Amino acid sequence: MARRVHQPLENQEFDFILSMTTGPVLAYFCGTWPKAVEACRAMDVVVGELTEEYGTRFTAVRTDMTRCPEPTRRYGVTGAPTAVLIKDGEAVASQAGPMTREEFRAFLDAHL
Repeated sequence: MARRVHQPLENQEFDFILSMTTGPVLAYFCGTWPKAVEACRAMDVVVGELTEEYGTRFTAVRTDMTRCPEPTRRYGVTGAPTAVLIKDGEAVASQAGPMTREEFRAFLDAHL
């Protein structure tokens, strides 16, 4: 069964999810502008598959850059999609741009 991908609606909800989560958090930042939408939808599919595959190794948080501007700034995100792996509130790795399932798996395996 696939794990739920959290989707905070505001800055405080993003921070609450981080504070209540033990272990690594994969925050992937998405945009709603036309050039970002297609790539972000593709990332939704990849992240959904990987949350099922990796089980409890990380918690996924899909973050809308417009609705959550504070975490977007905090983690230095300037474009969508961008994946940020967070441990204990600190970014330990980030990757900008769309990734295939294999590229995303390599990113996670290198940093989990």
